Amino acid sequence: MRALTWHGKHNVQVDTVPDPQIVNPRDAIIKITATAICGSDLHLYDSMIPGMSNGDILGHEFMGIVEEVGSGNTTLSVGDRVVVPFVIACGSCFFCERQMPAACDNSNPADKADASEIAYGYSMPGAFGYSHLTGGYAGGQAEYARVPYSDYGPIKVPDGIDDERVLFLSDIFPTGWMAAENCQIQFGDTVAVWGCGPVGLFAIKSAILMGAGRVIAIDHHPNRLALAKANGAEVLNYHEVKVREALMEMTAGIGPDSCIDAVGMEAHGFSPDNIIDAVKQETKILGTDRPHVLRETIMAVRKGGTVSVPGVYGGFADKWPIGAFMEKGLTLKTGQTHVQRYLPQLLELILEGKIDTTDLISHRLPLEQAPEGYKNFKDNQNDWTKVVLHPH
Repeated sequence: MRALTWHGKHNVQVDTVPDPQIVNPRDAIIKITATAICGSDLHLYDSMIPGMSNGDILGHEFMGIVEEVGSGNTTLSVGDRVVVPFVIACGSCFFCERQMPAACDNSNPADKADASEIAYGYSMPGAFGYSHLTGGYAGGQAEYARVPYSDYGPIKVPDGIDDERVLFLSDIFPTGWMAAENCQIQFGDTVAVWGCGPVGLFAIKSAILMGAGRVIAIDHHPNRLALAKANGAEVLNYHEVKVREALMEMTAGIGPDSCIDAVGMEAHGFSPDNIIDAVKQETKILGTDRPHVLRETIMAVRKGGTVSVPGVYGGFADKWPIGAFMEKGLTLKTGQTHVQRYLPQLLELILEGKIDTTDLISHRLPLEQAPEGYKNFKDNQNDWTKVVLHPH
């Protein structure tokens, strides 16, 4: 089959690789009908996430048709249309039983788990196409994919609904939803969202559905700010204003009730702290992340407020404003997304027409043009807001 593979920094290629096979009785093989490039994929493209190997198959947002099921799978049948969560989870461990699949204890194989346990204290869950820290599983930017624990993860979608309406159930819709849920929004609250990429846009949509009175979006790309505004947000271009001062003015000196960092480890901008972080990040020793946005959210949120972090961070950072965090009495909520927990509810919102999941799609490409999609998604983020790939 054909698949997009990683070959080093800014080097991804579409190669011919072996077809996936059933390995475990709970496996399924999916013929992929739609997949997408995620902002998190750019961390791999930029070689910011350790544990990648030459030839690894990329991609964690995908859906398709079941081609084959293992003998122990009683949930799926050949021909089912399914969306596959990016998190791989067993469904029966301590964490899965508590609806926390992104903390699954069983999906990261024992021979891979040690690396993330050393880095983070506990092993990470398995994830598709996202380094050997998360199990080394082949991803979904391919013609076919093997899905472990497929009797727990994938959600069936009805015939007649276009792939693009449900594809983002695989990651960015649940991620934006959980980011908003972590804000513990009360009716009428003001929520500020840093980053109007796909996750930020879904966080905006979700916060409004949850009853936020105002959502304020912060970015510098005109098209992304326009999308945020079209979805009901007030917008700030951080090239034109001092963000914290603008937020204080907009909230009568109180500050937002909640702030969402939908940017993560590769914040942009020419602030002094971010320039220092960028230099440290290049060394891979002095620092691994550029947390300018996280610092800014902590300083901007009101006293007693909540900071929600769906943006990906990978290692270590400094200049943490711990004094402000403690003195203001803040709550910080983070984590990989518990996708499986949210799928039935979010699919229902789509089927009822309560949310548009397609307005952020800017480009649709065949799989063979995936390298072009990656390059433009990184270098031209104003115009390339979301890329959907069609392998067949």
